[in-house]
Amino acid sequence: MHVTLVHVHVKPEHVDDFISASQANHEASVKEPGNRRFDVLQSGDDPTQFVLYEAYITAEDAAAHKQTAHYLTWRETVMDWMAEPRRGIPYNGLLPVT
Repeated sequence: MHVTLVHVHVKPEHVDDFISASQANHEASVKEPGNRRFDVLQSGDDPTQFVLYEAYITAEDAAAHKQTAHYLTWRETVMDWMAEPRRGIPYNGLLPVT
């Protein structure tokens, strides 16, 4: 499984907007054929800090996600709301075995 943890720091005045835009991206992403999880997590200590947990069967499935209309819309929509550039860190998902 191909997992990416995307760390996002959002400007305080755009937290609610970011959540709404990310909900739309989440709802479409979980319907993608290779998707296994797409979680949007918000820090309990700092509401401007988010992690997107994206799990796809293969790296190709994850790459295909970045070509979808919903991802491209999300990326353009939230770009100016970020306090700093987002950081995507790839992982190999070991367990559970799919």
